[in-house]
Amino acid sequence: MKTPYFFSLFLILIATAALAEQPKPLAIGYSELPFKSAAPGSYRLPVIGSAADGDVLTSENQPKQLHQLMGSKIVLLSFIYATCSDVNGCPLATQVLHKISQQLQKQPELADKLRLLTLSFNPTHDTPDRMREYGESFKTGHFDWQFLTTRDETALQPILNAYQQNVQKIVDDKGQFTGTYSHLLRVYLIDTDKNIRNIYSVDFLHADTVINDIKTLLMGAQQAVESTPAKAEGLYEAGDNKQNYQNIDYQTRSIALSQRQGKAIDLIKFANTPPLGLPKLPQPKDNPLTPAKIALGRKLFYDRRLSLNNTFSCAMCHIPEQGFSNNEMTTAVGIEGRSVRRNSPTLYNVGYAQLLFHDGRENSLEQQVWGPLLAHNEMANPSIGYVVDKIKTSPDYKHLFEQAYNKDPTMETIGQAIASYERTLNSADSAFDRGYYGKQSHVVNEDIKRGFALFTGKAGCSLCHTIDKTSALFTDQKRHNTGIGYAASMLKDPEHQKVQVAPGVFVDVPKQNLTGLNTEKPNDLGYYEISQDPKDRWSYKTPSLRNIALTSPYMHNGSLATLEAVVHFYNQGGIANENRSPLLKPLNLSESELADLVSFLKALTGNNVKELVSDGFAAPVGDYR
Repeated sequence: MKTPYFFSLFLILIATAALAEQPKPLAIGYSELPFKSAAPGSYRLPVIGSAADGDVLTSENQPKQLHQLMGSKIVLLSFIYATCSDVNGCPLATQVLHKISQQLQKQPELADKLRLLTLSFNPTHDTPDRMREYGESFKTGHFDWQFLTTRDETALQPILNAYQQNVQKIVDDKGQFTGTYSHLLRVYLIDTDKNIRNIYSVDFLHADTVINDIKTLLMGAQQAVESTPAKAEGLYEAGDNKQNYQNIDYQTRSIALSQRQGKAIDLIKFANTPPLGLPKLPQPKDNPLTPAKIALGRKLFYDRRLSLNNTFSCAMCHIPEQGFSNNEMTTAVGIEGRSVRRNSPTLYNVGYAQLLFHDGRENSLEQQVWGPLLAHNEMANPSIGYVVDKIKTSPDYKHLFEQAYNKDPTMETIGQAIASYERTLNSADSAFDRGYYGKQSHVVNEDIKRGFALFTGKAGCSLCHTIDKTSALFTDQKRHNTGIGYAASMLKDPEHQKVQVAPGVFVDVPKQNLTGLNTEKPNDLGYYEISQDPKDRWSYKTPSLRNIALTSPYMHNGSLATLEAVVHFYNQGGIANENRSPLLKPLNLSESELADLVSFLKALTGNNVKELVSDGFAAPVGDYR
């Protein structure tokens, strides 16, 4: 006897009702969009990848190929299991697709060009009959919406792997499957050529935006554009700062993966013989650098398989051509678009850093790498063992770990390998270095010389960003409170905020809409969160200034977009608060003096940046090379 499929709907209702007892913000897809979405055709949807094929069963128990079912229509593909009770999980995907089908009933010319596919990843329970009953609860009229399953898990797994759907069964204390799964919600927009054009997660899945994306595809806004390949020299151009980002004619200098034409270099040379201006590189006695370790760490650094769902690598926050930081985000964004509360720090010369992370809570590169790997809003791996096992079962890593460490991957060797690569990202021999340490005064202009005099004199910058007689790291390796953290935590936000959604495009958004759109950011108290000492509130480490022109935006929260904004901030003495560093005070510098300071800071860009960026472009990106 077949069980009525109201059971699964009952679970959804129970989950929704439970919100009254355990408040959980409903995803944006359940409510009205709190802002005006971009007009169809006013933006582009680049190809993300190819939509994979696979063996499935229809709700009529007919064996089909996914590509066969996609046909020549635009497709929305969702992965669910019918008894999911997480209101912001599978029920959300089905609800949004249901809304889309309802809205498009009034637009038959659009509805005829779209097909919805919902595929279960629980073939044992979600048989074709059950998927048919499940679908009947949601289908509207004759809308083209098909509910699918697979014959078994053997047929299912290749599909999940191809779409990078990491699905794990939840077991009880006895190791028995509980009937629930741990997974990340993802809905795929697939064009008529079977290319993935967008991937929607919990925070971005809404019927209005999806329909606009469908219209954009149909309007032909994403026509293939004949692009002239950049000159090889241009591919290695470093940095992608926000200069002129407020203007609509701003153009990014980031390089698409398909255009990258990098050239691998012998990275160990920048460690064994640091560029002019850097001291001898410290190396741990238990992890001396070798070419094999560096090559292994480099591969791990760019490998997206190191994240929970195989989509996110270290290099996606520390982007080579953006100063091994991220010029396009004030604060970082991790897996599935999850917000991170701090800016991505540069990795240039990180091997010299005694304090790691903005609050300086870690002092070992080997240990630091595990922070992002395990953080739920960065790479989201559930445990150290999960990462180790994933790498152990990746055949392309076995010989690399044997070459580097003569053993299989472990927590220790994974950290050591990534740290080894990061220790080679040393960059100096800048115009300043050649003029100051190389005694080539002709290589620096007069404004740079005036800026240096201010830096070490009237402006007092070198009190924290120190310069030695034979080398300069431009950091005292200490923590200070400048007031930036205090202002973010304690000062009242304006009732309206201008949000820049594209170059030259600003939207005036009420504060309550922003609050409703995002989960509230946790308060950031700096090193106090580690020390619990009140004097450490809002204190953050002094960053190095080398390559500073390439690593905007600035400060721990990315709140200052340009170097000009930074020097103006310090010219006013920071922001007053009870723990502000006593070294900060109003400087009363003129505009011309501030301009000279900026000229000096721009003269700190290393001469080998292009080599390091080019080497990054040559690295394999999560493949089997």
